[in-house]
Amino acid sequence: MKASRISLMVLSLAAAPAFAGDVDLSLTNDSVKGQVNFFNTNNDVQLGTGYTYHEGGRDIFNADFHAQGRTAIGNLPTTAGIGMRGIFWDQSRADGGALGLGGFATVNIPNVPGLSFTGGLHYAPSILSFGDSDDMTSLELRGSYRVIRNAELFAGYRYLNTDIENSSRDVNLDEGVMAGMKIFF
Repeated sequence: MKASRISLMVLSLAAAPAFAGDVDLSLTNDSVKGQVNFFNTNNDVQLGTGYTYHEGGRDIFNADFHAQGRTAIGNLPTTAGIGMRGIFWDQSRADGGALGLGGFATVNIPNVPGLSFTGGLHYAPSILSFGDSDDMTSLELRGSYRVIRNAELFAGYRYLNTDIENSSRDVNLDEGVMAGMKIFF
């Protein structure tokens, strides 16, 4: 079953260039994630969808919608987005999801062409959560270096956590140091 899920993700990513702004593939020690964003940073909106397979049979799907634009933090050119991320997770004994509100920012470092730092945070309180999730927090931090005009490599940290409804325990759905690549179209 694990091989068929990964094969489905690879086929989906192979078809993505026909309609994508970028394709992102990242790995942690316990998971693999593919993300397709449909528009580039010059558009006023960003739509994206992703799939994460976490070791042990946990599937995590996300759909993103953000208003985005160019701005500056200090004198550093920045692309920022504000919006929402819908997350649905499923494993053998439990499933759930949430609609997290938040955003992201990518700061480019002009003194080192190709170097950028991105941070994204989305939070869903219990009113925006369903299934076995009582709330959800999604955090991603990364440093990227654009190796060529249409591809970059990155490393960072990903954290996705939910509290389990009617329980005092929480579950780290996906957490760890990550590395990956992004290809722009």
